[in-house]
Amino acid sequence: MSALIVFIGNDLAADDGIGHVMYERLMSKVLPEDTRCTLLGVGGMALIDELDGEDLLVVVDAVQLGHEPGTIHILDWKQLPPSTIRPVSGHGIGIREAIEVAQRLCPEKTPKRVYLVGIEGKCFDELGAGLSEEVAGAVDGALKEVMNLVEIQ
Repeated sequence: MSALIVFIGNDLAADDGIGHVMYERLMSKVLPEDTRCTLLGVGGMALIDELDGEDLLVVVDAVQLGHEPGTIHILDWKQLPPSTIRPVSGHGIGIREAIEVAQRLCPEKTPKRVYLVGIEGKCFDELGAGLSEEVAGAVDGALKEVMNLVEIQ
């Protein structure tokens, strides 16, 4: 099974830096041969450029879905709310919309399965601040979920 793991976020904006933190942690693991990882400052349309017909796409990002900070969400892309109702990402169009665009424009590049591993953020507007305590405390659990999805040991 081929997989792409995309980590999204801005490491200068507090909890939005979760993508960077988790990317660095995962890079210390041995990945399956057909698994690749990339770090994006923003998602949306930039996500489409990374697709290359993988079987699985896992997107890692901070989210605001109305739960307690540090809550880990594992959502199939069909479970993601449309950005017009409640944006999952502040990075342009949402993940759901990006996959829908990819399905229409380049179906051969669109993964068969797409998941979001999101950590509910607390602070997104303090430049230069690190992760909040709640989000930092969820990193290991979220990383385990990513590893389970792509079967990394």
